[in-house]
Amino acid sequence: MLADPVEQFRHWYSQAQAAGVRQPEAMTLATAAAGRAVSARTVLLRGIDERGFAFYTNFESEKGRELAADPHAALVFHWREQERQVRVVGAVSRVALDEATRYWDDRPRGHRISAWASPQSDVVDLATLEARVAEVEARFAHEDPPLPPFWGGFRVAVDELELWQGRTDRLHDRVRYRRDGSGGWVRERLAP
Repeated sequence: MLADPVEQFRHWYSQAQAAGVRQPEAMTLATAAAGRAVSARTVLLRGIDERGFAFYTNFESEKGRELAADPHAALVFHWREQERQVRVVGAVSRVALDEATRYWDDRPRGHRISAWASPQSDVVDLATLEARVAEVEARFAHEDPPLPPFWGGFRVAVDELELWQGRTDRLHDRVRYRRDGSGGWVRERLAP
């Protein structure tokens, strides 16, 4: 294992890509709001660096509201083909506007239209949603849809990162990295 957990994750991630793991960027995001149960859903990793793991969404969605109320989250990557998973726990912050705009501008036009049209996580009937899409398409018929004020990215900082490798007889290999309080990392082996 490498000394830096983000570098170790990148190594495993590149191995998952090379092995043909289907959608290695898919990760389960777990959030919670005050007084409510934890909720989880799958989102896609759209950036990784020393600051953490980034994904993009509607800030007014259920996950956006939960992260505004409690800016902490957990992520889980599961690469079944390799018998591996990675768990990340950390504080959450918004991605900078310029970074979110660059990501937005690279998205397919249809994705941008849908993001403008969808009141994500709200109850809606199909006819209403399709009408909203038509309205947004008409509104931006002669220009690229700009980044909506209600849409952007979140970044989950790495306060803890656990790598899990399946082994025979359930003697799985688990290694956890956690902050040591001085900016460094403690690396620990956990019992399976």
